[in-house]
Amino acid sequence: MSTASLPPAHRSLIASRAALTRWAGVNSPEARRAATAPATAGRRRKWEIRADPDGVLSPDELDAAVERLRLAHYRLMGLRSAQSRSKRTDAS
Repeated sequence: MSTASLPPAHRSLIASRAALTRWAGVNSPEARRAATAPATAGRRRKWEIRADPDGVLSPDELDAAVERLRLAHYRLMGLRSAQSRSKRTDAS
């Protein structure tokens, strides 16, 4: 059965259950870091390319630029979360 035909709320519950099941057996921080290392490296590489598409920055400059992009990303996520919470509060 394809989940594409299910309502979004059902797909969300299925995905949530899958994530909880996936991480149930991963009990140490080291194991969690190892399991997510490929995604972490890929995200960093994406930010490196965005920060320095021509590859001209020094490693220190690149690290600083990537850190700024990382912070900007998480601040945007925080803003969107606050906006979403505000909309839910206003709708009540």
